[in-house]
Amino acid sequence: MTQEKMWKAVSENDASYDGIFFYAVKSTGIYCRPSCKSKMPKRENVCFFDTAQQARAAGFRPCKRCRSDLSDYQPIKEIAEKAKRLLDDSFSKRCELNQELQHLGVSQRRMVEIFKEEYGVTLSEYVSNLRLAEIKRLLSDTDDEIINIAYSVGFGGLSSFYRFFKNGTGLSPAAYRKEHQK
Repeated sequence: MTQEKMWKAVSENDASYDGIFFYAVKSTGIYCRPSCKSKMPKRENVCFFDTAQQARAAGFRPCKRCRSDLSDYQPIKEIAEKAKRLLDDSFSKRCELNQELQHLGVSQRRMVEIFKEEYGVTLSEYVSNLRLAEIKRLLSDTDDEIINIAYSVGFGGLSSFYRFFKNGTGLSPAAYRKEHQK
């Protein structure tokens, strides 16, 4: 790989090159991953290394922002995974869920961006998919009353529950149960 291609990856913060090479900044004595969001260094102060070990051997220390010393440090991915676990564990409890998501340390808007980047769907789309899957399971595997199913998956009333289910499946809950009950 040419130095010009590496410099382009650094200037674009291209995460696809993380682990392929590292760059070091002579004026600061720090080495980073290509995706590091630190201030862009001057080109003449940058040198490139194939491995983090080579950068350390040349006297550079790891960046505290991109954690270039850790082979698998991906804080954004970790935030998305924590959010996904929260959604999986408590998708039927809207109030508690929103409070828990706030404790992850990023704004609601940023959380939506991170989640969509990682999983290809927004938080609300993911929760809707979880709810729909749970409703289908409850309708086909249990004899629970439809109103109890609606409340158990977080709906406050039947009209919104029926509308949600019909939009997701094209059937009413009773018709779905009739077709799919074991």
